[in-house]
Amino acid sequence: MPDVNYEKYLVKKPAYEVAPEYEVEGRIPAMTLMSSNLVPGTRTYLEAGWIVSMPNPNPHIEEHTHDYDEIVIHVGNDPENPEELGGEIDFYMEGQPLRIDKSSAIYVPKGVKHGPLVWRGVEKPHLEMTIMIGAGSLAEADPAGYQKRREK
Repeated sequence: MPDVNYEKYLVKKPAYEVAPEYEVEGRIPAMTLMSSNLVPGTRTYLEAGWIVSMPNPNPHIEEHTHDYDEIVIHVGNDPENPEELGGEIDFYMEGQPLRIDKSSAIYVPKGVKHGPLVWRGVEKPHLEMTIMIGAGSLAEADPAGYQKRREK
């Protein structure tokens, strides 16, 4: 068995690098939990942020696309009822609204327009996570399309 120190794959302290152009009330800043900056060589970008009350402005995630496949996850925080999200969101893909009110995951193929995300209500805090498959860095992943909007 090779002598490998697997500690190099463990992220003990997340990065706080994802930021919209403006402050969003009701949302705790997202944590980057996996990237090539945190674990050199990884080709997966993972970030997570808590929605604690109705976001303002709403929407704060506008329509955008990515050069990588994405999985968007919304998870409620009630261990007695783990499928309940604690909120209601309209998540648009190519203009089609998908209503989310349960813990869920959405696969977004690269190049597919998605957003805005419109919160219809927040009764309990819930976690929003994105996983960008093949993107190693913030610049490549561009969660919520913030980087591209800044460049315009």
